[in-house]
Amino acid sequence: MEFDANNNIIQAKNLYREEMEKTRVYISSSEKINSYTGDKNFFLGEGGIANPQALKKVYLNNENGLGKKVCMSFEVEIELESFESKEISLILGAEQDAMDCKNIAYKYQKLSNCKQELTKIKNVWKEVLGRVQVYTPLESTNILLNGWIAYQILASRLYSKTGYYQSGGAYGFRDQLQDTIGLKYLEPALLKQQIIKHSQHQFIEGDVEHWWHEENQRGIRTRFSDDLLWLVYLVIEYIHFTGDRDILDIETPYLNGAVLEDNQDERYERYLPSEQNGSIYEHCIRAIEKSLNFGENGLPKIGSGDWNDGFSTVGHKGRGESVWLGFFLALILENFIPICQQKNDETLAKKYEDIRGRLKRALNSNGWDGRWYKRAFMDDGNVLGSMENEECRIDSIAQSWSVISNVGDNDKKYISMESLENHLVDRENGIIKLLDPPFEKGKLEPGYIKAYLPGVRENGGQYTHVYYC
Repeated sequence: MEFDANNNIIQAKNLYREEMEKTRVYISSSEKINSYTGDKNFFLGEGGIANPQALKKVYLNNENGLGKKVCMSFEVEIELESFESKEISLILGAEQDAMDCKNIAYKYQKLSNCKQELTKIKNVWKEVLGRVQVYTPLESTNILLNGWIAYQILASRLYSKTGYYQSGGAYGFRDQLQDTIGLKYLEPALLKQQIIKHSQHQFIEGDVEHWWHEENQRGIRTRFSDDLLWLVYLVIEYIHFTGDRDILDIETPYLNGAVLEDNQDERYERYLPSEQNGSIYEHCIRAIEKSLNFGENGLPKIGSGDWNDGFSTVGHKGRGESVWLGFFLALILENFIPICQQKNDETLAKKYEDIRGRLKRALNSNGWDGRWYKRAFMDDGNVLGSMENEECRIDSIAQSWSVISNVGDNDKKYISMESLENHLVDRENGIIKLLDPPFEKGKLEPGYIKAYLPGVRENGGQYTHVYYC
């Protein structure tokens, strides 16, 4: 960490991680920096983060944090008369070059530049978020739809790559694709950009990184069964909304990496682009082909999880199947078949049509439990989402996607949604449960979902994805 008194700036770089050494972070202010410290222990002292010892000191110790617990902090001195107010700027940034850090800090040490930039960015957000206006009888709904949700998606999920429960700074393959679905109404180019980015995180074999960090090219290869299909889903959505079929011809590289070994559910590693490229159309085909892995009930295998990440041991041994994934795959096949036909790929279109037909029959026979659709078949032969179960008797997404996919038989769709309303709509608490009863002490061992308290997150809580549509 370096303090440059002439430019009133403190800069630092990470010497412990090679991939971060090129990035400099810096702090500055419109006020003169009198002292600083890079030692977190000195700054917090015995008071901890709730009452840092540094707040009781006149000056900091002017030491950097090399070899210590690191922080970046500085002290400025401000005098105020009674009832006087004063505006100051506090600047935090990151750049590749030390001179860029100094130039930007110098710019925003001037309050007039800060105010001008604030006005500019407010106008940008106002223009983007104002492109869609929805009016309903509920003012709270209007507030959510007219800017707030879209702002959170852009600022938090895409730009900051963070959230209430996930602050790791990573891109999630499925998550950030889902985040951009609703943004098509504001800026379809964002949807296209996300599709292109995610296609570059698909392995040659067709599977994808569950999540990754752009900064160090490290991510996790898993056996999640649904991630890869969200790429296809978003491509279909983009084409339907924009009519832009040229996206299918854009070429991007596949990732290279060792295939997961038997009994290996995941591997975190640095994965680099291969020399093999494929069009977005070809990326979609590889994702679909990788997903055409059916079990003894004629349903796609769930692997180490599907849309419900917590089902980590439902099918990790290679036998478990997902009913929900069957509906999702059937919907994707139905909408991708016309794309194949427009590409004059009639053989592939016929293949997918036949597979969809067999999948529909399996879902409405083996996937049906009498009053609703089952959720999954486990490696050990147990069934999730069966009325015979003590826990997870019914799961909402198997019912809702029988309707969304239009694959459920007509009578079964109505019966299953009636069951969903009767068993999962909790009017007293104002929620729609993901499943019920939650996992707690029963014999079923579906994975880490059982570690959540009953009624929390995926384990029987309301787990909502907002698509802003």
